[in-house]
Amino acid sequence: MFDNKGTTEIAQLGEFGLIDHLIKNIELSQPSTIKGAGDDAAVLDFKDKKVLVSTDMLLEGIHFDLAYTPLKHLGYKAIQVNLSDIYAMNGMATQVTVSLGFSSKFPLEAVEELYGGMLLACAKYKIDLIGGDTSSSKQGLVISVTSIGYADENEIVYRNTAQEGDLICVSGDLGGAYMGLQLLEREKQIFLENPNIQPDLEGKDYIVERQLKPEARRDIIEILKELKIKPSAMIDVSDGLASEVLHICKQSNKGCNLYEEKIPLDPMTYDTAREFNLDPTICALSGGEDYELLFTIKQADYDTIKHNADISIIGHITEASAGCNLVSKSGVVHELKAQGWNAFKA
Repeated sequence: MFDNKGTTEIAQLGEFGLIDHLIKNIELSQPSTIKGAGDDAAVLDFKDKKVLVSTDMLLEGIHFDLAYTPLKHLGYKAIQVNLSDIYAMNGMATQVTVSLGFSSKFPLEAVEELYGGMLLACAKYKIDLIGGDTSSSKQGLVISVTSIGYADENEIVYRNTAQEGDLICVSGDLGGAYMGLQLLEREKQIFLENPNIQPDLEGKDYIVERQLKPEARRDIIEILKELKIKPSAMIDVSDGLASEVLHICKQSNKGCNLYEEKIPLDPMTYDTAREFNLDPTICALSGGEDYELLFTIKQADYDTIKHNADISIIGHITEASAGCNLVSKSGVVHELKAQGWNAFKA
């Protein structure tokens, strides 16, 4: 957290002064943005496209811990997790709005750091930040981001359209964000017990970054378009692989067979899970926050996609009566259960 010595109190600027200060460096890049931040509302023009809108909220103490989360990383992540929802509809994200609630313990420089991370994510993904709101908060830092994008009507992919026989695919690897969180939590506890001991994260950069600085998979959407493959159903992996597969199956009224040996795990994720006496497969199934894309494709598309190194085929869709199953490496069939993130669990 910031040391408030030599910093600027937000009260010196006031709400409108703060907004003017934060938006002065925004540069618009999307042709669909007619008017961005600075008026009563933004003005967008998508012409003949369908507009996609998604909103996510991040709460201090629930979704992030400022003891080990740098504000710049938090700002970056807040944007990325929202863009992921647009890409999960097979759309392209173009704009975001950002609303912040923070207490008097946050000086201007802390808010600038947070906002800087957001603008960095926007610049990397060519996203326009077009407005939002600020407020005081007595419950810690609150971040609410709304993402806006577009797609042709016939290109939009929903969760409820998987068909029997479809192949289940996932991008990247899974479980890394969860293991990064376990590592950060462990080092936090060690530090609290003895502040003289510095955090030991050496050699664990990949999984720490998976937790603190995830990347939305716009590249996968672009790859699928290049390959002329339209998924039959799609969702992003925010709450754990098992939870997301079950969402698709429930909404499509289908079952599935998921194969443990096919689930992609990074070696660092696997080794760290073992260090923590955790089952790496369970970490991938239930960990969450990987923000990879989980999607189903027709069997006819198998030859087109099978050689892509960043996409794994991990199972197939069955009739609903067959249930949702995980087939272990030894061939034992288990009922697939969701044990991932629950936003309302005490």
